Parts: sequence; structure tokens; C-alpha cells
Amino acid sequence: METKKATEAATKKIPVFINGRAFESTARRWGPVYNPATGQETHRVPLGGAEDVASAVAAARAAFPAWRATSLARRTAIMFQIRQQLADHQEDLARTVTREHGKVLADAMGEVARGLENVEFACGIPQLLKGEYTEQASTDVDVYSIRQPLGVVAGVTPFNFPAMVPLWMLSNAIAAGNTFVLKPSEKDPSASVLLATLLSEAGLPPGVFNVVHGDREAVEALAAHPDVSAVSVVGSTPVARAIRRAAVAADKRVQALGGAKNHLVVLADADVEAAADGAVSAAFGSAGERCMAVSVVVAVDDIADALVAAIVARTRALRIGDGLDPASDMGPLVTREHRDRVAGYIEAGRRDGAAVVVDGREAPACEGPGFFLGATLLDHVTPSMACYRDEIFGPVLCVVRVHTLDDALALVNDSPWGNGVALYTRDGGAARRFQFEVLCGMVGINVPIPVPVGYHSFGGWKASLFGDTHIYGPDGVNFYTRRKVVTSRWPRAAADGVDLRFPGSE
Repeated sequence: METKKATEAATKKIPVFINGRAFESTARRWGPVYNPATGQETHRVPLGGAEDVASAVAAARAAFPAWRATSLARRTAIMFQIRQQLADHQEDLARTVTREHGKVLADAMGEVARGLENVEFACGIPQLLKGEYTEQASTDVDVYSIRQPLGVVAGVTPFNFPAMVPLWMLSNAIAAGNTFVLKPSEKDPSASVLLATLLSEAGLPPGVFNVVHGDREAVEALAAHPDVSAVSVVGSTPVARAIRRAAVAADKRVQALGGAKNHLVVLADADVEAAADGAVSAAFGSAGERCMAVSVVVAVDDIADALVAAIVARTRALRIGDGLDPASDMGPLVTREHRDRVAGYIEAGRRDGAAVVVDGREAPACEGPGFFLGATLLDHVTPSMACYRDEIFGPVLCVVRVHTLDDALALVNDSPWGNGVALYTRDGGAARRFQFEVLCGMVGINVPIPVPVGYHSFGGWKASLFGDTHIYGPDGVNFYTRRKVVTSRWPRAAADGVDLRFPGSE
């Protein structure tokens, strides 16, 4: 007991960020935040509930009228300042991510860069909010459409991208004139507070962006709060489904992105070396903790043996270690419990008859105090095995062998998930057929991780998406605004007089 108290006293408390300032929560419950590379508890995070949520929503509600009335010219200028502020502190954000999530620094830097794409897209908000105009629809009658913000909106984000996914949401939301309350993952929450601080320093007014922490209680409070107009969530399929159900019951707009089991199909004519590079990169980057990670390689016809051999060589060469060590290719998993859960799937695969070609449990880093698990390759996997059926969310790559492209398409399309899929081939006709027939929201052709750029939208099909709205890009602007159509007739007005000044946009 004394040791536990000493540990809690030595760790820092992560603040909430409400109405433009960071301060300690009054939450009764607190949880641990770890450095997964060392296994040490470094921070305590408040597991706030309705009280913290109410404070943040009240601040956002109070800030909304002035922020909505702020000119597009001024809002755009602030978005450019935010973009510069984030770019200037990209490495600070990335190191914060690595210390609490575990991914290697280069990967964390890439995460922040992809988040910045969304800020850059939102810098074009004057163009994105432009409506339509019909002159003289009837005699002296004009009809035009406009887009207006919703009000207070909320985001619930996962542990695997603690900087990028919040930027997916907040960029379009605040640029369009909404105010925002973020509930990040309690596993790695510090990046969200740093984001809030940087946004404030860039000139974002108090209350426009707020951060609260917590677990299910906080999420339920956000989903039920009467002043929250919309909720965006990225998480596992059960979490996304539950939040969408709660938000819909509370009559809110909601976009909910769930889990995935992404396939990489390799046809017999493919470049084996390129396919192996793509499979290993997509499977083991960020220790497999990506919703777009490749977790199943589908080897078609007689390419399987050569492909598996090439993947094995690359997998065994990976260096596992602290994400802040430049020599590391792959870092630890986010928590000990998650590491142990993923390791359980390796043993389950062995029991079910899969060949454990590379066993990540034997990696030297696993002997240390951190939450490490080496890259693992399971061959001769079948769709009936748990390692194939379930979303593992870790560095475990399964190989399924099939005879034809028809078999591969059937395998992918029978999956309950439809987030992402990739195909490696030299045959343009086969690629064209594949992208036409496959039931997935994001498709890569000789691209292993087909995450759309910021000016498209991200989202899957089937159990990977609940609702019909994807996230960021054009769908993000649609989600965070509502259309209004105005029909007007005006009597002829008198002249305003002469004014020789150059017209401004304030």
C-alpha cells in the first residue's frame, strides 16, 4: 500500500483543458498512464464524469455565438496560425505520443504530419462553405443555400492515434464555426492537452476547443448532454456501436468508425519483394495498433511459399525496442493487458493448427519490463480460427492460402468488416475487377495502407462504419454543418452613396 501511494505521489496529474486553460480536475477517480517502453507509471489521468463534461460543454456553449459570428477571414487566419504552430511543435507532439503510446518516433512524426493535412484542408473553409445561388428563380425572387455550424460538437478518440484522429475531427469542426469538446483515450491523453495548448497559443479563443478525460462514464455524459449537437467517434466496433446507439437515442448527429480486419491480397503475378515489403510495413508499423493495419495476407496460387519466405526474412530483421531509440523499428504495445491479450492470439492460433513461423513472444525485448511483443507470422491460417476472425490489433500477421482471385474476393467480402483492403498485382484488368467488386471502403492497388489524403474522406463499410458519414475531408465539412436554403424577394433600394475605399473582408 505504501509503495502504491508513493508511486501515485511521484507521478504527474494530467489536467483538463477547459475555457482556454489547463487545470486539475476534481474527479473522484483517477487512472494510471504508463510509458509502455519501461512499464513505469508516469502520470495519473482523471476519470471524470458528468461534472467535467458539464463544465467543458458550458464553456463551449458560451463561446459558440462569438465564434460562429467571427468572419471567415478571421477564422481562416487562425487556422493558418494553428497549422504553423503545430508544424513548429511537430516533434514535441510526436515525442509525447511515443512516450505514452509506444510507437517509434518516426511513426509518430508521420502521424502528426497526416493530422496536419486535415488542418491544411480546413484552411480552405471559405471555399468549402460556399453554397449555391439561383438568380431570378421567379420574378424578382432569388434562391440560395448556405452552410451553418451545428453548435457544440464532441469527439471521442482512440489510443492508437492520439494526435492525428483529434485533428481529423477538430479541424473542420472549428473552421466551420462549431465549438468542440474532446474526450481522448485515457491510455495516452497528454497529446490532447498539448494540442489544446498549441491551439490556444495560435489564437483560438477560450472555450472553442476543450479537453476532458475519462472512461465510459465521461463518454456517456457527452453522448447524453442536451447541449451537444453531434458526436464523432473512432474506436473498436463495440465502442463505436454503443456510442452511436446512445447518441441516436439522444437525437444527435453521429459519425462512428469501428474496427477492422484488413486483407492484403497478393496475386501470382505480383512482385514478391514489393508485396513482402508492403505486408511487413503495413502489419507491424505502430506494432499493428492501426485500424488500417494489414492483419491478413491472402496468397493466391503458387506465390505463397516465396511470399512467406520473403515476409519471414523481413520480420526476423525487425528491431524491437523503445520508440525513442532511433535504432528501433517497432515499439511496445500500449498497455500490459493489451500485450497479453495479443499474445494470447498467438497461442490460440497454434492450438487451432496454424503454423507459428515467427513467434513474437520470443523476441529479446519481451524479457524486459516494457510491454513488448515481437512481430509474429502465422501461416496456413483458416477463416474458422480466432486469429483470423477477431480484430487482434497487434503485431500478428496471418497468411491464408487460396487458389484463385475469385477465392480471394469471396474471402474478403465474407468478412464482417470492410475498412480497408490492398491488392498486389501487375495485371491491370485484375486490379480493375478487384476494386470494382470488393466490399471495402478504402482500397489500395499496390499500396499497402490506403489511408486517403486529407482532401478525401476516411471510412469503411459494413461493421467498420456505423451510419453513412465518413470522417474528415468533404464528408467532415458536411457532418459539422447543416444546409439552409433561403428564398428572397426585395423591393428596390435607394443608393448608399459614394465610397472610394477598397472593399475589405473583415
